[in-house]
Amino acid sequence: MIKKGQTVKILIGNDKTKTGKVLQVFVKQNKVLVEGINLKKTHIKPSKSGEKGSVVSVATPIHISNVAAVK
Repeated sequence: MIKKGQTVKILIGNDKTKTGKVLQVFVKQNKVLVEGINLKKTHIKPSKSGEKGSVVSVATPIHISNVAAVK
């Protein structure tokens, strides 16, 4: 069972063989959010107060079967 705060190794995908700390576990969806893994770019719209828009990298959940706990 993977729990919040554990260090896990990624088994499949672009981030294969990388390790990271579990930030959140989504039990019903069988997914985990790992720090610095599976990053997607999101565009932020500019606000009316004069801030500029930007592109931000956000970590997205990965299926629990694609990670393994590291001792």
